[in-house]
Amino acid sequence: MTGTLITAHDWTQADMPDLTGKTIVVTGGNSGIGLEAARAFAAHGGHVVLAVRNEQKGQDAAATIPGSTEVRHLDLADLVSIHRFASSWSGEIHILVNNAGVMVPPLTRTADGFELQFGTNHLGHFALTNLLLPQITGRVVTVASSVHRSGRIDFDDLNFDSRRYGGGSAGYAQSKLANLLFTLELQRRLSEAGSSVLATAAHPGMAATNLNSSSTNVALKVFARIVVALFAQKAVDGAAPTLFAATAQMPAAGYAGPSKRGGFAGSPVLVDRSADASDPVVAARLWTASEDLTGIRFPL
Repeated sequence: MTGTLITAHDWTQADMPDLTGKTIVVTGGNSGIGLEAARAFAAHGGHVVLAVRNEQKGQDAAATIPGSTEVRHLDLADLVSIHRFASSWSGEIHILVNNAGVMVPPLTRTADGFELQFGTNHLGHFALTNLLLPQITGRVVTVASSVHRSGRIDFDDLNFDSRRYGGGSAGYAQSKLANLLFTLELQRRLSEAGSSVLATAAHPGMAATNLNSSSTNVALKVFARIVVALFAQKAVDGAAPTLFAATAQMPAAGYAGPSKRGGFAGSPVLVDRSADASDPVVAARLWTASEDLTGIRFPL
């Protein structure tokens, strides 16, 4: 499957190809844009694996998806769980969607001592992708955010061991910038290895999801509800860039996002990223740091 070239502003789920016989893994596929993406993949014939931390919620979500689904346990904040998920896998994965994420929680550590947002949003997906890569035959799609533009990679303190954490927004922005740098360096390594696997990224714009549920900042949560009510698109529309990045014709390391309202909403198109997110030197340095932190290397 190579996808179909669609002109700007007119792509919809109806343009997705037939996915019969394809297996798609969606992390965090039990809610929000992950669930809507899973529903669309299944509607087009794919076998969708919901890789989720809470299996009961995963089963409840799968029950709402017509088509072929499966639920497997995966905690991206625990390298043992990631290793277990990957080691139990057999067979081809056509599309891996790195979708799960946390946003502005209080300062929390993963099972391995990483700051939760960097550990889950970036390092967890970094580890999962590299462990599964020998089975992936199509694409790796990583869900980023336009918030990456305010992020910076602090190589002296990636996990907020000493710098001020505040409300967590700097940690979230760093993790989303890391998602795009990961995509950039992953594609470089895939191309260098002669692999046909494509690495792409997407951001949903502003979508009505439960991503902000991990925050304990009451004022922030109230503000977020108001903004979402006024400006956000539905989760099904927020999933469109992910589906586009997974199935439409995309350039290597391409980035998809909404086309209207300043990138908040609208049908998906190719979008640009910040200069920091396009820096191959920083991307390579982050990759090396991520290998050192996780103990997992590029397998190809």
